[in-house]
Amino acid sequence: MESRHRRFALTLTTTAALLTAAPLLSACGNEAHPGAAATVKGDRISMAQLQSRVGAVRDAQRAAPQGEQLIKQSGKLTRSTLDGMIRERIVAQAAKDAGVGVSRREVQQVRTQLETQVGGRKRLEATLLRQQAVAPDEIDDRIRMQLRVEKIAAAKGIDPTSPQGNQQLNKELSRVSRDMKIDVNPRYGAWDAGTSTLAGAKTPWLRDLTGQAADRAQRM
Repeated sequence: MESRHRRFALTLTTTAALLTAAPLLSACGNEAHPGAAATVKGDRISMAQLQSRVGAVRDAQRAAPQGEQLIKQSGKLTRSTLDGMIRERIVAQAAKDAGVGVSRREVQQVRTQLETQVGGRKRLEATLLRQQAVAPDEIDDRIRMQLRVEKIAAAKGIDPTSPQGNQQLNKELSRVSRDMKIDVNPRYGAWDAGTSTLAGAKTPWLRDLTGQAADRAQRM
């Protein structure tokens, strides 16, 4: 049986510095949402929530070896973080629709497996921070989201590791996102319901959580 960690992913990619202003978000019917970065199914993702997520990553990067390089590599952190926050909500809704859930024990079991594979907790934290701009305190949430994606795929009879299955998974999650009335503050771009991404990003729902594939690609 293929080990689960090889199918894991995080939806965060790299994006820019903390924001200082909080403009209005125009939603359907031009309704203003002061201080919102986005609304998803009527629920706000506030500018403060977004800034907090970005700030946690930046703090971890500054404390890391070669922190300046990590910051430069994640020049568009704010937008990609918002993309991830929206996608988390899509996955949660899709899991609810599919009748699947993820327990804390499952998250901890997978995290233990991943830490063992890469050589410990600190190594896993460093890998995810370096390659996917994930702050240490967010790792469990990312594992939970990816377990949900796996269970959604299983409930729908989809193999997300195959090219065809990945397309089917994208189609399913895009379908869910269309019903969630996602509106994004124009400063971050627009939500593409067809690809379920923000401003043309091409982030797969499942990626290598341990970062080994990316490391191999860099050595080639």
